[in-house]
Amino acid sequence: MTLDHDSMPDASSRKDRLFRLVALSFGLLCILQAAANISLRLALYAKMPDYEAIIKNLTEEGEDLKRKMITFDNHSQQGWVYFSHSFYYISSINKSWQDSRDDCLQRGADLIIINSREEQEFARKFKGLRWIGLTDSETEGTWTWVDGTALNTSYWNAGEPNSHQGIDEDCGEIRLYDREYNWNDSPCKKLNFWICEKVVAP
Repeated sequence: MTLDHDSMPDASSRKDRLFRLVALSFGLLCILQAAANISLRLALYAKMPDYEAIIKNLTEEGEDLKRKMITFDNHSQQGWVYFSHSFYYISSINKSWQDSRDDCLQRGADLIIINSREEQEFARKFKGLRWIGLTDSETEGTWTWVDGTALNTSYWNAGEPNSHQGIDEDCGEIRLYDREYNWNDSPCKKLNFWICEKVVAP
């Protein structure tokens, strides 16, 4: 039996096929590697924090803190005292209740509104008779704060308010600073020290 030279693949043709097969395999491997890299980057990017948003947030918080520090410094230099999200101005002269309130309003504040036991304790530290932002001048016997809110929790001294001896006592004051329950109703024209309060955002 004789072999026909034309029917047998020669070595050169087999090498070409092998080379093509290797090249095709290498090409497919490169495509798979690129797809894997892209998938991995997308997966990692999705889990990475948004650094631009974080930096923006920190910048805004820094600006907010800077504004608060400037406000704190300005108020401190003007004699205000800070306590629990409010600045307090403690007067060193005596005025009527309305004149005291007008002074507070000119300072961008109002007479103190006591909302908690802690604030009551804070206000007691400033000895002497002091006006607070409490009045029943609109409706006799109905005590309200200067912002219009009703009086819910009070620290009246025993027997107060009482309009003593039939005198109109329509304004609230801290009278007995050495007691927790120390409020008194007093005539609004009386001269007292006072406490202004300016609430600031937390």
